[in-house]
Amino acid sequence: MKLTGNTIFITGGGSGIGRGLAEALHKRGNKVIISGRRRGHLDEVVAANPGMSAIELDIADPASIEKVTAKLIADYPDFNVLINNAGIMQPDQAGGHIDDALMVSTITTNLMGPIRMTSALLDHLKTRNDAVVAYTTSALAFVPLAATAVYSSTKAALHSYILSQSFMLRNTKIQVLEIAPPWVRTDLMNSREAEQAMPLDAFIDKAIAVLGTEADEILVERAKLFRGNPGPEERNLVNGFNAQMMEMLAG
Repeated sequence: MKLTGNTIFITGGGSGIGRGLAEALHKRGNKVIISGRRRGHLDEVVAANPGMSAIELDIADPASIEKVTAKLIADYPDFNVLINNAGIMQPDQAGGHIDDALMVSTITTNLMGPIRMTSALLDHLKTRNDAVVAYTTSALAFVPLAATAVYSSTKAALHSYILSQSFMLRNTKIQVLEIAPPWVRTDLMNSREAEQAMPLDAFIDKAIAVLGTEADEILVERAKLFRGNPGPEERNLVNGFNAQMMEMLAG
């Protein structure tokens, strides 16, 4: 992906990794439009980054996606990069009762939302040079965290969808990318102070460096072990990982 001269739309750009990517790409001379449900967060980011713009979006609402799509194309006809970053992460109980509202909300936001958003914008993006569709998944797409089984499942499903979409768009102008972060210090799961998590600014710096290459998967070093999931031996890796995480969280 080229790192300058784009018009970039980022969902979930009001905080965390979305905000980090937005600010880093804004500093590199791109026109950046962020979106999210919380107007206050969007206004804060725009105020801190003169020249950046924001549009309110509820990624779980098809009507909101349709409205934002029309506004985005009308107001920013040069728009050529979509970064699907919005997502939610909550603990669940795969070993017991799964809260139905939590499950539906997570699947709708993390999986259906980016699929709908991309689908709505593909016809426009096919006309643009240097077009990119990027998705923020997670290292948990490859090795699930049992305490957030539904979240991990949505990221695994999105990874699968990305592979299919990349194949289907192979003869178009659109490059399809997957950004798969490791555990990063954000508001997800109250991870801002987690010592084991990667500092947000360090992740953004390394992710942007990879983003500027020809790579289709944006992986920093901490995520590579997860991406190297050993196929038929994955249960041993998953079980060992989750035993370690449960011990750490309990401590």
